[in-house]
Amino acid sequence: MIRKLMHATLRRIKGRACPHARIHGDQLTAGPPVIQLSINGNTQAFAAPLSLTHLVEQLGFAGKRLAVELNGEIVPRSQHADTQLADGDTLEIVVAVGGG
Repeated sequence: MIRKLMHATLRRIKGRACPHARIHGDQLTAGPPVIQLSINGNTQAFAAPLSLTHLVEQLGFAGKRLAVELNGEIVPRSQHADTQLADGDTLEIVVAVGGG
């Protein structure tokens, strides 16, 4: 009983379910949905839902000239806002650098 109470208290404090919830019969609490994306070879987690426009903003590339490839297909800038990303998507993002 004490173990169950401790896990329930920790769950409330940390805002997530105890990793042993299934063993103890506790109810799991749902957190915000998360998607894993591979960006230029690095896996990163983001809150879902996520559009390509919002991803570009979160990465600090808003307003920059860039090219985005999603799962092997180039996504035109005009379609960034309408393109929803899903768990497991692979992206390659190339930012144009000026100079001379």
